[in-house]
Amino acid sequence: MEMQKNKHEKKSDGEEMEGKKRHVSRTVCPFYSYEQMQFLRDEVLVEVKDIEQLVALGKETKACPYYGSRYAIPAAQLVVLPYQMLLHEATRSAAGISLKDQVVIIDEAHNLIDTITCIHSAEVSGSQLCCAHSQLLQYMERYRKRLKAKNLMYIKQILYLLQQFVSVLGGNVNQNPNSQAISQTGTVLKSINDFLFQSQIDNINLFKVQRYCEKSLISRKLFGFVERYGAPTVVKTNKENQKLAGLQNFLLSLQQGSDKEGALQSLPVEAEGDQLRTASPLMQIEGFLSALTNANQDGRVILNRQGTVGQSSLKFLLLNPAVHFAKVVKECRAVIIAGGTMQPVADFREQLLSCAGVDPARIVEFSCGHVIPPENILPIILCNGPSNQQLEFTYQRRDLPQMMDELGRILCNVCNVVPGGVVCFFPSYEYEKQVYAHWKKTGLLTRLATKKKIFQEPKKANQVEQVLVEYAKCIKCCSHVGGQMTGALLFSVVGGKMSEGINFSDDLGRCVIMVGMPYPNIKAPELQEKMTWLDKTMPRAAGQAPSRVLIENLCMKAVNQSIGRAIRHQRDFASILLLDHRYARSAIFNKLPQWIKERTQVKVAFGSAFAELRKFHRGKSDTS
Repeated sequence: MEMQKNKHEKKSDGEEMEGKKRHVSRTVCPFYSYEQMQFLRDEVLVEVKDIEQLVALGKETKACPYYGSRYAIPAAQLVVLPYQMLLHEATRSAAGISLKDQVVIIDEAHNLIDTITCIHSAEVSGSQLCCAHSQLLQYMERYRKRLKAKNLMYIKQILYLLQQFVSVLGGNVNQNPNSQAISQTGTVLKSINDFLFQSQIDNINLFKVQRYCEKSLISRKLFGFVERYGAPTVVKTNKENQKLAGLQNFLLSLQQGSDKEGALQSLPVEAEGDQLRTASPLMQIEGFLSALTNANQDGRVILNRQGTVGQSSLKFLLLNPAVHFAKVVKECRAVIIAGGTMQPVADFREQLLSCAGVDPARIVEFSCGHVIPPENILPIILCNGPSNQQLEFTYQRRDLPQMMDELGRILCNVCNVVPGGVVCFFPSYEYEKQVYAHWKKTGLLTRLATKKKIFQEPKKANQVEQVLVEYAKCIKCCSHVGGQMTGALLFSVVGGKMSEGINFSDDLGRCVIMVGMPYPNIKAPELQEKMTWLDKTMPRAAGQAPSRVLIENLCMKAVNQSIGRAIRHQRDFASILLLDHRYARSAIFNKLPQWIKERTQVKVAFGSAFAELRKFHRGKSDTS
């Protein structure tokens, strides 16, 4: 941005540079050439190129592939782009995407509602607020004499906003946020208007402040200013405090090191993240200010007060995603919302389309069967275990030793008859850990390990690949060697790293087991607020409260995503075990995908379920 600006810069702006810096900042981007980018545009339109090919072409033609490819948009017949760029209006217009009379296809749309909610929600931490205040204050002090009165007024307004936000969290903007302890910790939810009144900023026109930020690019100027003058990334404190903070960090790292090795390893990563976030905190804060301009009923502000001001945060939660999706629907000629596992679809119809004012006659629903033949899938809802214990993995009952023992017996039986890989999904990391520890104590893990090598889904994303490679290697090895060990067993978590986007095709997933029903935590303040909002604004569906429907839909979407991991192509086959008698209830059963639902068997007794399972896998191994 700086190099582009230098190309068109007027002399008066250049006066800010001093000494040698004037020479350095005059550098212009050699790739930002209009003629070369026009050439690149034509090349892009002649033949489809992926991102790597665009970069190679850009280097070759000395043209910027980032801007050059944007020039190709008006003439293109098909534009492929990420969710965020399509659904966020400001990003859309910045990229030069016009939706007027276009056909928009949103693929993998099972997360569409969550995505819109996340894109338009915004969170800022206390340390970001203090850091932005410190940087902006230094900027204002340095250029006070050169700034126009109007600009100075807006900068003072932003400084006031930042000060009030920190004060609402219970801190002082002029002190180090990491050493300011907070007396009243906890989470409070406010409507937008209540938050504005409590912060005493209801007299400030946030729309004008937002417009000033967009036009003046103040966050970018601040970013450049911070680089140029090396402003500290934390609030200025006196030397003594800095020494003390350094000492405290050192002692903390020692203490964590003695507690457990893992904690120490995670320290540098977090510190790195913080540094990245504070590089230009005002950008993040602009997002929060923009969120506060939503209508009062469409969102909530969450005040999350933790140990210190630095750790505390303000978060805007969007409750009504339809307000932003309505703009997309209004401009387009048609919108296709598509995906492999879209059930239950009522959410899309009610929360997105009806709320966005779409005429019901305009909504067409289409669902088709699966490419696999019916005999290649065996879904079973199992109501009781081998010792006739009813399977009910509710929060109250799942911790019972007899429930965990019964689950272990089921797995032992399954591993005896299913070749290759078995993937077992648990409702949470905590429960998986608890069951694993219980089985270790009772010796059941050792019994399982005679048939399958056991793997656990790691919590850290960067370790997932390694676990999957080892898991696949083990299954391949067992199929070649033969012997007592028949494959591998993977303990995974619903909504974790492996429940979406990863294929357990062929031998990697011959049986998928779902332990209980992965309901979300209804005590979470954000979910509670969403439930209350739905009950107020949505009609009751078939006698059920909208909040109840939401909870069931969230649960079944997660289940459908997870069990869909096993069937990945036409000749693939797998059995699916849903372990909980509650799956047999019609309200839940009807939320399974059609192609699974029409082949599902509900088994009250374990014996008949086991017989079916053995017959299915024996038949398949004979034919293959």
